Amino acid sequence: MDDHLLRDLTPQVLGVLVRRGADFAAAEDAVQDALVEAVRHWDGEAPDEPKAWLVTVAWRKFLDARRSASARAMREVTVQREPASGPAEQADDTLALLSRCCHPALSPASAIALTLRAVGGLTTAQIARAFLVPEATMAQRISRAKRTLSGERFERPGDARAVLRVLYLMFDQGFAGANPRSDRGVGDADLAAEAIRLTRQLAASVPRDPEPAGLLALMLLHHARREARLDASGDLVPLAKQDRSRWDTAMIAEGVDILQRALATDRLGEYQVQAAIAALHDDAASAEETDWPQILEWYDELVRIVPGNPVVALNRAVAVGHVDGPLAGLRLVEDLDPGLPRRDAVAAYLHERAGDRAEAARLYKVAAGSAPSMAEHAHLLKQAARLNRSRGA
Repeated sequence: MDDHLLRDLTPQVLGVLVRRGADFAAAEDAVQDALVEAVRHWDGEAPDEPKAWLVTVAWRKFLDARRSASARAMREVTVQREPASGPAEQADDTLALLSRCCHPALSPASAIALTLRAVGGLTTAQIARAFLVPEATMAQRISRAKRTLSGERFERPGDARAVLRVLYLMFDQGFAGANPRSDRGVGDADLAAEAIRLTRQLAASVPRDPEPAGLLALMLLHHARREARLDASGDLVPLAKQDRSRWDTAMIAEGVDILQRALATDRLGEYQVQAAIAALHDDAASAEETDWPQILEWYDELVRIVPGNPVVALNRAVAVGHVDGPLAGLRLVEDLDPGLPRRDAVAAYLHERAGDRAEAARLYKVAAGSAPSMAEHAHLLKQAARLNRSRGA
């Protein structure tokens, strides 16, 4: 059974059923039933037209469920409208499904959660971690979103900002879990590639809006470093210590070109600014040559565009620490919510730059306790151990 193939086809099949008029929740159930049938009948090898097979089975499952749920006359009308068998539908409905998941009837948070579930293929637990909420809370949110969409018509497109946010979270989840040398992270790595593919489609479909292009550039400029993110042992390598010869220069060049064309429209948005920051990191031949003053200028611009964003404020504190000194950066960190993810890790980094190794080691250990991934958890503990050894502790 080709897990990659099923993961690619699942949102496409779901999109076909929704486009045919199936209720979202019922369509998702039908697709899951079809996947079960695929496991039973494909016997390790997919048919010649796997998408057509899944669409046919899922549609029959949907109709069976509708028939069993209602005995009204509308049942016969629905059956008569079943599309006749013929050539498989080749259109990729994933992008349409993405937009529909971001229906105006949904709140942005619910739209993002539902899309990550239906299009991205993330589990409820993964989505909950991305939103920093309990799994039960996220399960309720997704269920409410499905109920909200029940019976809704889809003439209106989804909110463009919500669609971009969904794609950004989808990429971030995939990039954070990607391990290019191990099959363990292959599902997450595919998720990042799928986010890039969808964003590329979206940017091409709305060429007058520079923000989708900015998001695409941001993804490419980050994804170009994926091969250098882990060392030979599979341990996380921070940006400053990565082997830059392993970065994908062609992908960086493409990202910079897309970004420059977006910036030329003179309609600046948050994703274009983030991409500009990523481009400055990618452009530096070494960590020491990073243009931190210009990065800080871009962070000042980002604060203007998205005021009150604590993550932006935390990242800006790092830039301030490089430009004005670590103590200046630490003063900014101290003003942020102590529960902010990665706050302790940034404080540890700045304390180490300031020469306070004891406090840096303590904070690295504290930060490890709330790390969002096992790789980051292990990395932070190693930083604490390194500093303690250097102090003879």
